[in-house]
Amino acid sequence: MLLPMKVAHGVRDGSVRLAFRRWRKQDVEPGRMFATVAGMVRVEDVVVVDPAQITDEEAVAAGWGDADRLRARLAGDDDWATYRISLAWVGEDPRIALRESTDLSPADVAELDTRLERLDRAASHGPWTLAYLRMIVERPQVRAPDLAASVGRETAPFKIDVRKLKNLGLTISHRVGYEISPRGAAYLALTSRAQRDS
Repeated sequence: MLLPMKVAHGVRDGSVRLAFRRWRKQDVEPGRMFATVAGMVRVEDVVVVDPAQITDEEAVAAGWGDADRLRARLAGDDDWATYRISLAWVGEDPRIALRESTDLSPADVAELDTRLERLDRAASHGPWTLAYLRMIVERPQVRAPDLAASVGRETAPFKIDVRKLKNLGLTISHRVGYEISPRGAAYLALTSRAQRDS
């Protein structure tokens, strides 16, 4: 479940506690946690509602001025169910601390080698992890569509791949493009893969 930046920060500071979505089928379950730009958010409750019954108070709790504006922005087919999702902020994104950790032991490097090699083997477009890390080092904060085009990829699947690197603490996402993280730089300096595959 994606939350716009303003909404995510609202969940963090407590000014937003609800979200409304129109889905063909329920997309999230209570208890699920997901990362946002403002940290980790947990789904507390999911209820099907009649959009006509959404109150102005609920709309404000979802970050909207009133219920009419919220209803006008509900995406999806009118025949789909409308869900009211209760949200709570639960803490910082653990990837932030991970990406700052640079004291990599040989075991840490070996584990990252293994995980990246697994990603390479699973890719239909061939090995990519080290090439993408090097590209991000050489072209920080360059638009994702431009990076994707430079390696012959569509933007959406390219961004999914880079997110896999981010989940390992190796990259940092910006409003425009990416940057290698301190952990990513330390990994590249230590891994024998980087020299072997050069």
